[in-house]
Amino acid sequence: MEEILYDKVPSLDLADFTNGTPEQKKQFVAKLGEAYTNIGFVSIKNHGLSDELTTNLYETVEKFFRLPDDVKKKYEKTELAGQRGYISKGREKAKGHNTGDLKEFFHVGQPPENQRPDYPDNIWPEEVPELEKHTSEAYMTLLQAGIHMLRAIALYLELPENYFDDKVQEGNSILRPIHYFPIDDPDSLPPDAVRAAEHGDINLITLLMGASADGLQVLRRDGKWIPITALPDQIVVNVGDMLERHTNGKLKSTIHRVVNPPRELMHTSRFSIPFFMHPVSEMDLSCLEGCIDKENPKSFEDITAGEFLDERLKEIGLKA
Repeated sequence: MEEILYDKVPSLDLADFTNGTPEQKKQFVAKLGEAYTNIGFVSIKNHGLSDELTTNLYETVEKFFRLPDDVKKKYEKTELAGQRGYISKGREKAKGHNTGDLKEFFHVGQPPENQRPDYPDNIWPEEVPELEKHTSEAYMTLLQAGIHMLRAIALYLELPENYFDDKVQEGNSILRPIHYFPIDDPDSLPPDAVRAAEHGDINLITLLMGASADGLQVLRRDGKWIPITALPDQIVVNVGDMLERHTNGKLKSTIHRVVNPPRELMHTSRFSIPFFMHPVSEMDLSCLEGCIDKENPKSFEDITAGEFLDERLKEIGLKA
């Protein structure tokens, strides 16, 4: 297949897949597959998030991050390797980088009804009690949208439509409200300090709210960085490293980054809320037989999702 060099991330309507005619569903699968084999990103509308939920969530997230650092650190449990609660400024660094990203974030996992014994409990700040309600609602909405996206991916890969369902329904997925905090003195930063250095996501797919804020860029195959923009009613959904491994590189986990704003805007905040869709730890990420042939020999060693996650958490500095 000849490679397509997109100038912008393709836009699709998830309703074409969930409620469309057989032909609309077929076209959605084909267009999604084309995008994911080339650039690894799409913008999606009709994802299930209401304007009210989105507004409430961002207002609540901002309220939490405006708390003093010593208050937020009450909710940082380093023994959890960043899996739940608050992760303080600069703790996470991109794979291959020594300087921490210019961000702080908060991790929310499965609600009690989907909780497995090996998952840590969620951590809720008493200063912002509404955070639990709004993040939990967004979590379940994005989980359902992600299941539909994975069903389309399964059909593109000529797998049973529900192939991923039992792997992700109780998966170790994470909702991550992020605050790219203001910098009052840019000259004090290390020269390589950025909001988020170039990286690929660890998980199967990522569903990103707030994707149209300035700074988010994706690396095209020809080495050109292009901005990721989405309309207000869209989210961006991209392939992660686990899915790239499982498909033997057929679907692309594309490198992306969040660059610093112009110097005169470094004192401003930026917020985004990605949902990292993880499978259950025991999922076998071995390359699918249907993605291996003479032209595309097996490129990745066999590994489980849990083993891969553990490996990557160490690489990005969240686990010793």
